[in-house]
Amino acid sequence: MTADLRLNARWLVPMDGNQPIIEHASVFVTNGRIEAIESSESERDARQTIELPHHALLPGYINAHGHAAMSLFRGMADDLPLMTWLQQHIWPAETQWVNSDFVRQGTELAMAEMIRSGTTTFADMYFYPQDAIAASLTVGMRHVNLMPVLDFPTNYASNADDYLQKALAVHTQCQQHDLLTLGLGPHAPYTVSDAPLRQVRAMADELQLPVQIHLHETAFEVQDSLEKYGKRPIERLFDLGFLVPGVSCVHMTQINDQDLELMRQSGASVVHCPESNLKLASGFCPTARLLQAGIPLGLGTDGAASNNDLNLQAEMKTAAMLAKAVAADAAAVPALQALHMATLGSAQALGIDQHTGSIEVGKWADLQAVDLSQLSQQPLYDPISQLVYTDSSRYTSHVWVAGQALLHNAEFTHIDIDQLTATARQWSQRIRPN
Repeated sequence: MTADLRLNARWLVPMDGNQPIIEHASVFVTNGRIEAIESSESERDARQTIELPHHALLPGYINAHGHAAMSLFRGMADDLPLMTWLQQHIWPAETQWVNSDFVRQGTELAMAEMIRSGTTTFADMYFYPQDAIAASLTVGMRHVNLMPVLDFPTNYASNADDYLQKALAVHTQCQQHDLLTLGLGPHAPYTVSDAPLRQVRAMADELQLPVQIHLHETAFEVQDSLEKYGKRPIERLFDLGFLVPGVSCVHMTQINDQDLELMRQSGASVVHCPESNLKLASGFCPTARLLQAGIPLGLGTDGAASNNDLNLQAEMKTAAMLAKAVAADAAAVPALQALHMATLGSAQALGIDQHTGSIEVGKWADLQAVDLSQLSQQPLYDPISQLVYTDSSRYTSHVWVAGQALLHNAEFTHIDIDQLTATARQWSQRIRPN
């Protein structure tokens, strides 16, 4: 059979758990899925062939946690601890500005930034999820939408029951789409009480939905839980039956041995957001210990309001180097492990690893190509090292989602950058006029 697309790559980095690098390989794509992986000498036909003579072809990065629309708050409230940042700046700004237009346009801005740096899938936990979904389907980016749940009112909903009803309505109204996975996003143990957490668990079980929650993000959160419940947050969630496989726990900077054991028993995963944790001085996620305990580990940027970028390649480099310092071990989280966190590890955390996260026959062709011929990549001894430890995202030349090109020769195929930039400037003038 003639494939739709053939990609001839100098280096293939499949992330399939087998050979780390395959030289001079061709990937064949038909109907959006990987049909075959063969030598570049293969005589198999394709309607379109793209030569990548100096490139690494690898899975697209999967940003396993973020708040995409908050890109419109980028740089608005820097250099503050988490609770001050939230209570005195972000929550008031959200009350004043967040609506359907804000979410749609902020998500468009976020997607462009992510695509340019090699991300093909993003997880999003934010208000007006139907507008973020519409934006992502228009662009053609893979999207895991974790619909928000909180106890308190926002512009979007009035209480936990209202959030859950709206989530159910979105689930009912959204037509099934290959690029979309719906889930639930109870914000955090300090913003969601026991009864709604039980409801989230019941709804997730009934509808087979992934769940994501901010957990053990700061020492304040842990102390607050001890005072209110007599338990650390992980213990509270475990006792509620909330922590199960299919739950991803974001941040996890405050972990003792008991926490680690409960996480291991639960089968839940962790999403590490190192740059946001560093910027907010929230703490250090002990990634090496989590990996040693067999806990699935993915990688996210968090929102651009607390990072302040959505470049998962940069996050991967930070995660690898921070892990070494925290563990006092230069061998902790080597380059290949960091790359796993940004690809298949994130897919596993979100429950989509059967469909994406590695280059394997039958999976969606969610791919990126990175040019390794540039000055800052020389000399080149190990392509994986260059991908992780240098600023390789500057040289992302191609991005495909389900075989469709979103970036071709470093140019967007579906996004008007001039219009996006103008829209972002209009929002900045409204939010903070000069």
